[in-house]
Amino acid sequence: MALSNVTFEALAGDKVGIVGRTGAGKSSIGSALFRLYELCSGTITIDGIDIASVQLQTLRSRLTIIPQDPVLFKGSLRYNLDPDRHLTNAQLNDALAKVHMLDRVSSLPKGVDTKNVQFSTGERQLLCMARAILRRSKVLMLDEATASIDGQSLELVMKTVREQFADCTVLTIAHRIETVIKCCQKVLVIDSGRVVEYDSPDALLDDHESLFAQMAAATVQLD
Repeated sequence: MALSNVTFEALAGDKVGIVGRTGAGKSSIGSALFRLYELCSGTITIDGIDIASVQLQTLRSRLTIIPQDPVLFKGSLRYNLDPDRHLTNAQLNDALAKVHMLDRVSSLPKGVDTKNVQFSTGERQLLCMARAILRRSKVLMLDEATASIDGQSLELVMKTVREQFADCTVLTIAHRIETVIKCCQKVLVIDSGRVVEYDSPDALLDDHESLFAQMAAATVQLD
């Protein structure tokens, strides 16, 4: 089993960083949440509702995931942001402004109707966040979403998470420990498919014997 006896609770609006060594089971939590694989035992509940009792399309329409390699589909940017074409230009522009991409999109030949634009990884991350804003998702998962972007893009992504998803529950599968320290209220440390630590970043850093403190010491320069 990729996960074993994993139990934790995230309250509405919590920002939870999920960390662990390669193969620890971090992404398996995301796979379980989105029901890419059905659980062999146990339950996952959102607002007291067992997600296994909800139609798959309904479940996934209420959640948003932004992966390490964010995907934009062929076609116009409008199609990527609003595939059902229910939204106005003003709504699209508002979401783009919130993720600091309005100027970039406005410079395109046909704005949001421009097709097949080559965006950088960081820009695609921000556009995926605009899509999440437009979907009004209350649960957002970032799956190694900052692992492949430069420092400037990282700051924009983190600023967007803080400002635009303040009321959302955000689960961040983190490659960069500093992302968790700066942006998360709680840290879930996974090792060999099990929860070994679950506390605030400060509490775990203060415990020099904690796995999280050891990981942080190995990757970032702490004050």
